[in-house]
Amino acid sequence: MKLRLAPILLAFFCASCTPGASGAGGAPTTGAAKTIDVSLTAFAAAQTSAGAGYSPLMLTVPVGTTLRFVNTDGFAHTATKIGGTSFPGPYPFTSGALTQTGSALSGAWSTGALNAGAASQTFIADQPGTYIFGCFFHYEAPMRGVIIVQ
Repeated sequence: MKLRLAPILLAFFCASCTPGASGAGGAPTTGAAKTIDVSLTAFAAAQTSAGAGYSPLMLTVPVGTTLRFVNTDGFAHTATKIGGTSFPGPYPFTSGALTQTGSALSGAWSTGALNAGAASQTFIADQPGTYIFGCFFHYEAPMRGVIIVQ
């Protein structure tokens, strides 16, 4: 009986230590969140549809990745999801962008107003797609970015 139980226990412990494997509660284990740095002064406009202010401006990640935004600038910014697949010409935000909301990229979300040095809540790249976002305060700068989830 002990000989049959040993391989099962060994397989369980090995799987629990594998990055991305299910832990004891069945939830996937994750490493540190990927960070998107936020600074309008440090990151100049690039030759993309995205703009400036986020580093990287365009980020490609696999499904299941967690992300967070960190304001490395000296004044407030947001990262707020914009519906659709291209940046709208007119200013797309309401004052709701100033409040922290959401945790899944596929839903509505915003970091809320991130003061200098602040970090956002974490977001999960829960579904494949292209997610565009911008800053409530500096959308016209243009302070915009793109996350592609594959």
